[in-house]
Amino acid sequence: MKTLILNGSPRPKGDTAALLERLIPQITGEVRRFDACRRAFSPCVDCRACRERAGCVLRDDMEEIYDYLPECDSVLIASPLWFSQLSGPLLSLCSRFQTYFSARRFRGEEPLPKKKRGGVLLVGGGTGQPERAYATAKIILREIGCRDIYPLLCSHRTDELPAGEDEAVIAALPGLAAFLEGRGENVP
Repeated sequence: MKTLILNGSPRPKGDTAALLERLIPQITGEVRRFDACRRAFSPCVDCRACRERAGCVLRDDMEEIYDYLPECDSVLIASPLWFSQLSGPLLSLCSRFQTYFSARRFRGEEPLPKKKRGGVLLVGGGTGQPERAYATAKIILREIGCRDIYPLLCSHRTDELPAGEDEAVIAALPGLAAFLEGRGENVP
């Protein structure tokens, strides 16, 4: 089993990282983590070239994702909440999945025929809410071939309780790992 983690956090020792550090060892298959805030890529520039041909005209670190995505079995989106949404760098990264939408919509092709499982892991404090970010993440996951999506895991009081101490979310991580690996047949 191969899992791609799209991490939207800029903080290598922050709340998102604390949960990923606990989750990743529970995934027994291959895991590739792509940190949106530490990689060099451009957001989609809406050049529309992908309406006519496969792929993206921009050449940057996204090529690593484009190469791995067709073969992976599951994708996890992990992000802090910024104004009740996924982080800006992660949204910029995901804008580059426009090439897959264009393949379906304009060229009548299925660029990612392998069906995948998806998950969303969010952290946040303050007064924002995770529902919008989760809805956006589900749209993104479906666009890249995730048909089954695990229910949202969110540590949402990080201004009061660090995510690494959020026992309810920590206790749910084994279920997420099992689901991403296909050990859980149904979405709970």
